[in-house]
Amino acid sequence: MIDLHYWTTPNGHKITLFLEEAGLPYRIVPVNIGKGDQFQPDFLKLSPNNRIPAILDHEPADGGAAISLFESGAILLYLADKTGRFIPQDLRGRALTLQWLFWQMGGLGPMAGQNHHFTQYAPEKLPYAIDRYVRETGRLYGVLNKQLSDGRDYICGADYSVADMACYPWIVPHERQQQKLADFPHLANWFARIAARPATQRAYALADTINTAPTVDAASSKLLFGQDATTVR
Repeated sequence: MIDLHYWTTPNGHKITLFLEEAGLPYRIVPVNIGKGDQFQPDFLKLSPNNRIPAILDHEPADGGAAISLFESGAILLYLADKTGRFIPQDLRGRALTLQWLFWQMGGLGPMAGQNHHFTQYAPEKLPYAIDRYVRETGRLYGVLNKQLSDGRDYICGADYSVADMACYPWIVPHERQQQKLADFPHLANWFARIAARPATQRAYALADTINTAPTVDAASSKLLFGQDATTVR
């Protein structure tokens, strides 16, 4: 059994996508980041960066004590290695998949996240910041569209992988990111292909039962965006 400490964000969705695809037994532990659950001592033991998701695997492959992980990319890689699924086992296929997983972690996620912040949540609309992150999000969409332009079904070839699971949730809010999928036809086909997967539909249906009011108000905005070094002392 895996405990998934989760909230309904793109990074949280990555892990439910994997768990639903793999059929691993798991239990959701909601961490309402709008109410400050991410600062609770029990959660910080699992995720010292006070960010979701985190997991506690009660049955690790080595048969030892339960193991905890934070950081969504690390969790995806751990689960892929645990199950031997959704990551190629050959050297070159694995290397390609890791490149695109890290591309999402270092590029698409952070840039789209700043896009979300300045277009949706910032108390002051700053044209330079909005233009900067909307443009960079569009550039990254273009990179992914080019990777998919050779007729491949998924980012790393014919097989669905952790690279796809990492990227897809960050494309779901494309309209909020001021991106039009019609401008990226290969990406759009890939997006539709993943959206049609039964595991994807189960993962997002689960999210709808956990967080029915995903809006950010003044109080939650302060919790989410008002942190500094004192937060972790």
